[in-house]
Amino acid sequence: LTEKFESLMNIHGFDLGSRYVDLKPLSCGGNGLVFSAVENDCDKRIAIKKIVLTDPQSGKHAVPEIKIVRRLDHDNIVKVFQILGPSGSQLTDDEYMETDLANVLEQGPLLKEHARLFMYQLLRGLKYIHSANVLHRDLKPANLFIDTEDLVLKIGDFGLTRIMDPHYPHKGHLSEGLVTKWYRSSRLLLSPNNYTKAIDMWAAGCIFAEMLTGKTLFAGAHELEQMQLILESIPVTFFIHEYFQVFHTVHIS
Repeated sequence: LTEKFESLMNIHGFDLGSRYVDLKPLSCGGNGLVFSAVENDCDKRIAIKKIVLTDPQSGKHAVPEIKIVRRLDHDNIVKVFQILGPSGSQLTDDEYMETDLANVLEQGPLLKEHARLFMYQLLRGLKYIHSANVLHRDLKPANLFIDTEDLVLKIGDFGLTRIMDPHYPHKGHLSEGLVTKWYRSSRLLLSPNNYTKAIDMWAAGCIFAEMLTGKTLFAGAHELEQMQLILESIPVTFFIHEYFQVFHTVHIS
């Protein structure tokens, strides 16, 4: 394990006992630490995630959200097998995937055939979670996991997922530091608590463009620049002109 990963494990209280061996760090981000390990009982490699709770509100909602995702069962969704530890634990035992789309795209744009195949699988996964009234809210290449041998894509990292319910209190649970601006829709930039299926679909479109070009479609340094990049691209992008006209008017006024 790297020195940084070991330090974070100590800070956030990783203790798995003797049940798992051969721990290997996978990633450490703003909302969790992820490593792979082999489960002794079945000799199977899995991914284990420790969700880092940054405030009381995130702690209040973390376990219920994990339980929601655990019930999702689809070929294009990373499976959460179980919640490890006692009630209230923020450790999950997940399906292990070889790499993620962000790592794949570091090598350059995908072949059109591969991009279409991955986009099809992404849309299949989104259709499934949306039919369950669940919003992912943080789709980006780093949260799309890839089996490069079988060319399988699965949506993962549901740390910011929420129930799609008009009575559900979304406000205050979407941390500015955790969400990548590059995949936010204009609707969400203008109205930060306006969560619908459209925010995931927008992100999916941005990801598809990135798969084809190898470049981030809208890479703004801040929210204003992000909005400007979107509006400047109206005549030449795939997006519906009438949709943007509404938000262009709001932005100008």
